[in-house]
Amino acid sequence: MRKNGGADYAVVRGLTRGLDLLKALNSQEGGRSTLGQLAQVTGLHRTTVRRLLETLISEGYVRRSESDDRYCLTLHVRSLAEGFRDEDWISSIAAPALSELLQTVVWPSDLTTPQGAGMMIRESTHRFSPLSFHRAMVGQTIPMLLTAAGRAYFAHCPETQREQLLHMIRAGDGVEARLAADDRFVARLVSNTRVLGFGSNDGEWTSQRKVGAIAVPIRLGEQAVAAVNIVYLNRLLTLKEAERRFLPALQRAAMRIETQLSDGPSPLAGPLPDPLPGNPAP
Repeated sequence: MRKNGGADYAVVRGLTRGLDLLKALNSQEGGRSTLGQLAQVTGLHRTTVRRLLETLISEGYVRRSESDDRYCLTLHVRSLAEGFRDEDWISSIAAPALSELLQTVVWPSDLTTPQGAGMMIRESTHRFSPLSFHRAMVGQTIPMLLTAAGRAYFAHCPETQREQLLHMIRAGDGVEARLAADDRFVARLVSNTRVLGFGSNDGEWTSQRKVGAIAVPIRLGEQAVAAVNIVYLNRLLTLKEAERRFLPALQRAAMRIETQLSDGPSPLAGPLPDPLPGNPAP
């Protein structure tokens, strides 16, 4: 029995077996296997495996090869993951690390990934932090060059992507567009962020002047794929104090996320898609 919203629901054994069979078939070389091999891998009776395979064939997820009588996955299985984006996968990995970070520092934090010319908040502890000054954060987009998370990601992403981001930001207007057009500012931002090992915002975001933040990139291998921050009120903490008090815990959280990303069966084996064209948390 499984708890769900206060009610008990029985596990649907047929569905569980069908998923086990798909996973077993996927684990075989080339996604191809015989009936006997699948029965052995799943521990199911051959008759049960055959019934499940016939159901999967009728639904278009499996086919039976006419040449060697093996069962094969079809391209249709990819449709099962089309609604699940790489960013969503990162969010599910990051949630436990953000929860642990909240217990340590109390101030809220956000996991962000590139979205268009900014960073989208994919996961957040704002709604759980007693010190939060915002609540509904997930799904909101924050500026790339004015926020700690944006700066941490921008300084560590590949140079080609950095140029693409600058091109998009320059096409806009306002403070960020002017900063993107200032080559000396951009070079200094990248250099300083890399030397320090973290990005910061100490009130530079004009619409959120009361907010300060520090952030570090999340890497998969050598590639930055996201950034995680800690947000605080700058009238209560200076940037130096935030660095001293929060940076070690923030770096540990980032390392935990990176370890889980690299250990898992990651859909991020290749580079993230180029950022596509979301309030605030720097």
